[in-house]
Amino acid sequence: MQNTCLNCSKAVTTVYCGSCGQKTSTHRYSLKHFIEHDFIHGVWHVDKGLLFTVKELFTRPGHSVREYIQGKRVNYFSFITLLVLAITFSALISHYSHINFGDLVPESSKSTMNSFQKFTSAYPKIVMLITIPITSFFSYIWFRKASFNYSEHLVLNCYKMAAEMIAGMVFTLITLFFDNSKTLTYLYLLATYLVSLTYGTWFYFQFFSQSGYSRVSVIFRSLMIPFTFMLFVMVIGYLSGAIAAALH
Repeated sequence: MQNTCLNCSKAVTTVYCGSCGQKTSTHRYSLKHFIEHDFIHGVWHVDKGLLFTVKELFTRPGHSVREYIQGKRVNYFSFITLLVLAITFSALISHYSHINFGDLVPESSKSTMNSFQKFTSAYPKIVMLITIPITSFFSYIWFRKASFNYSEHLVLNCYKMAAEMIAGMVFTLITLFFDNSKTLTYLYLLATYLVSLTYGTWFYFQFFSQSGYSRVSVIFRSLMIPFTFMLFVMVIGYLSGAIAAALH
């Protein structure tokens, strides 16, 4: 039985494409496959395509990730491995940086910080990782009419987060040459926020450009993802502070 390769569109009659080497059949993402195959395989096996994937994430991010989810996977680096590498190298570089998020908290307020605020200030990289499933929920809600399930939103937001971490590493490397900790931290937060907002809008705009939404609608929905996420964080922070105050 003859099939068409989803990666290079050549006719195939065997398990693997004779032109590019991709398997004839590719799975659609599900939570079961995400845990049993992609997470385990992504952590313990390093596939090809790291430089190619990074280049794609900064030249045509949404289009490339959409193609990956839809079947063009042979040339791309595993999203889990890329994310793990980005977190690892980011943590190593941050160790030598003068950026300290604790400097932004006034001394008079440090004693009244609740556990949620202390955790987010002390472990920003872990917090960024935790935000992926939450951001994926909001992107799924805002683009629920697109033909992508929640697991596929997890994949696209993993790639998005990895790209933002790589950009953050560039800013961190620049800060190594300066030593004004508080000013650097303010500038770092401002730069990463602006890049995240701009890059995220561009990423989502490209990814959902073929999902039946108008250009204005895609831009609006792309902007609403970080906006609703920030509202969610504010509510969690408020509730955490209220609970802490009530317990004391």
